[in-house]
Amino acid sequence: MHTPYIEKMPEKSGQQLPRIRSNRFLTTADAHDTLHEAFADGLLRRLKQYSGRLATEAIGSMQEQLPYFAELDAAQRASVQLVVQTAVVNFVEWLQDSEGDVKFTVEAFQEVPQDLARRISLLQTVEMVRVAMEFFETWLPALARNDTQLRALTEAILRYGREIGFAAAAIYASAAESRGAWDSRLEALVVDAVVRGDTGPELQSRAAALSWESDAPATVIVGTPPPEQNVSVPLSIHSTAKSFNRSALSVVQGPLLVTIISGPLHPTERFAVALLRHFADSPVVIGPTAADLGSAHASAVEAMAAISAVPGWPSAPRPVHSSELLPERALNGDPIAIESMSATLIDPLMKGGETLVPTLDAYLDSGGSIEACARSLYIHPNTVRYRLKKIADITGRDPTNARDAYVLRVASTVGRLTRLGNKPATQTS
Repeated sequence: MHTPYIEKMPEKSGQQLPRIRSNRFLTTADAHDTLHEAFADGLLRRLKQYSGRLATEAIGSMQEQLPYFAELDAAQRASVQLVVQTAVVNFVEWLQDSEGDVKFTVEAFQEVPQDLARRISLLQTVEMVRVAMEFFETWLPALARNDTQLRALTEAILRYGREIGFAAAAIYASAAESRGAWDSRLEALVVDAVVRGDTGPELQSRAAALSWESDAPATVIVGTPPPEQNVSVPLSIHSTAKSFNRSALSVVQGPLLVTIISGPLHPTERFAVALLRHFADSPVVIGPTAADLGSAHASAVEAMAAISAVPGWPSAPRPVHSSELLPERALNGDPIAIESMSATLIDPLMKGGETLVPTLDAYLDSGGSIEACARSLYIHPNTVRYRLKKIADITGRDPTNARDAYVLRVASTVGRLTRLGNKPATQTS
């Protein structure tokens, strides 16, 4: 019969126990048939008897080997000790199960309080499991009375340690999934509140729980989610934003993918190009940048109006800013666009001189011909050129550019209708 090698260990808790080493192990097939037969009632009683001491000294081993363990408060360390002791007791129950059922291993981790689970990371948990199992591999075989028990107990420790590791991973995976589901619901509430304009105190607290800085500017982006990726695309947007040191909140609302990013967004910057990869190959609009999340409803309103009107401009760039879709939005009945066109285009022209608006109308009516415009106004063509340049300087729109001419044409029309008292109907969301 094989004789195990025994050497003396330093005293622990006033009692000297031997360290037992063996280089012979049961195979997995043999262990399944032999484990229950190898463990007599006396051995199982000894395991239960020493469970409290083993748990206490395993905790001491963790304190020596794991620096972060000392940072836990007394209640948290007591919870860890309870888990370890439960694992030892469940180990005995597992040994008594002739089918080798490992359900008891999960019970040990179900004892973990929620605050402790949040305090200790998965990596730290794995390290604690490793230290505890190394301690058990050293001390538990000392309770064996013969070579058969020694080999069976050593094999059982290895198998149980493996199952403990899987149980820990399963518990943390479940917790991560639960946290992810909760974060997704919370994120959906925040984005929906911004879109609806429900920007009360709860908005800031919920956003803070999602690591959104309270004073960060906010820009709303609206597009269409990629097909068959509705659930995963917000996570991809989070990852992209993080790589650019930005924050992002994203949710799929019906057929639309609504995203809020921290800070402004220029259509040609690298961050914008990276974000576009997460949208379907269809129009994407960018709302104006708000001072903070609480005032981002205005950005959402314009972005939503723009995504509804963007089909009116088939050659619109991607992405396109909501302010570039003012004529399409105005024709679609957006009161904000109508007011904006009057305030930023027509009103400044009227203040710039009484000849500018008539010159603009004549130029557009003549099909963009300077000579025809000059003849209709009985002025020199150079005078027309001078006035057109002044119009461009005031409005930022060049009448000789096809798109700008269209914007100015719609602005002139809606401005004239507005002055006549034809107010647009207020849109309801």
